[in-house]
Amino acid sequence: MDRLTELPAHQLAALVSAGETSALALVEAALAQGEAQSYLNAICTLNAQAAKDRARAADAATERGESWGPLHGVPITIKDLFKTQGLRTTAGLAELRDYIPTEDAPTVARLRQAGAIILGKTNGPQAGGDYQSHNALFGRTNNPWNRDRTPGGSSGGGAAAAAAGLSSLDLCSDYGGSIRLPAHFCGIYGLKPTDRLVPTAGHIPPAPGMPESIRQMLTVGLLARSLRDLRLGLKIIAGPTPAQPDIPPVPLQPSAPKPLTQLRLAWCQGIDPLWPQPDIQAAIAQAADQLSHAGATLQPFAPQGWDWEHWLRIYYRLSTLSLRYVQRPSLATLGPFAQAFRREWWQSDPEFRPLMAVRHALPVLLRHSLKDYFEAVTERDRLTAWLDKAMSGYDALL
Repeated sequence: MDRLTELPAHQLAALVSAGETSALALVEAALAQGEAQSYLNAICTLNAQAAKDRARAADAATERGESWGPLHGVPITIKDLFKTQGLRTTAGLAELRDYIPTEDAPTVARLRQAGAIILGKTNGPQAGGDYQSHNALFGRTNNPWNRDRTPGGSSGGGAAAAAAGLSSLDLCSDYGGSIRLPAHFCGIYGLKPTDRLVPTAGHIPPAPGMPESIRQMLTVGLLARSLRDLRLGLKIIAGPTPAQPDIPPVPLQPSAPKPLTQLRLAWCQGIDPLWPQPDIQAAIAQAADQLSHAGATLQPFAPQGWDWEHWLRIYYRLSTLSLRYVQRPSLATLGPFAQAFRREWWQSDPEFRPLMAVRHALPVLLRHSLKDYFEAVTERDRLTAWLDKAMSGYDALL
């Protein structure tokens, strides 16, 4: 791997600004890395020529002593669910095979304004609706550590691209694990921000022309090989936009730093019946031990009333009601979701099947009402308030 493709975004920006490398060199290194690892199928729509042209413009600006922003000249990727002006955006849907938006999603526009150069769009499942990353248009994305494994979904293309050095930063989204799961599977960092901190406007679903039915839980975030890049990227993409009036005009304020000796951490080893694997439990226990020796206060976290099955039931109920109207129903669009349900049921561990989506989602699909939606939103608010109260005495949850 070329060293330039190993460096985080903030270091690449510093190198370009200092004249130690060029934006064109960064773009060419990333494109070469992508060609060498084309078997990953991480980038479904390449923006090679436009990226090179933009890089040359960035280098000309650098020579004039200008900077476009904190990501000046840095190549990044965009999940193929975000509208990108002049660049194909499909969401893995056959009906959007040739869809080229005429404007950027607000988050895409902000990254461009910060100086980032878009290399291409990263692959995922149809409409982001699976824990894997494959669709009929572009095929399957593979895990960069083992091509026989999935990178997870739905942001699997972005996670594979970041882990393999094809991109230093990927703009992506998360509804039910779509950032968190691929970050875990690919061994990188992912950030799922607080709901309504970052605009979701310009995201698919909903499909173009469909009503804005997803009002809760969908969040826009980032994947990267560096925590500092996530912090930098969040500053760029967060904040209100005229395109989405329900994003509050609250400035992003970094929390005041605390010494470890003043930190109070809640430590949860697992949630019955979904216990982590022993090696993961051991790694978390080792981290807890190191934090304790460094002076942090750790306490076991198992609040009264923790009912995981109840939480999942509310999640599936609300997500089913929200996602029912995101695209026009047809056999072509519903087929992959039916396959995902079938796989979840038949390939999951038998003891977990009572918790799975098929049990909770099908009754809602067959019989639903606006009252059901309001009740699900209200119950989610109750759960959020309950967890906030349970965490009120802690700085963070491990």
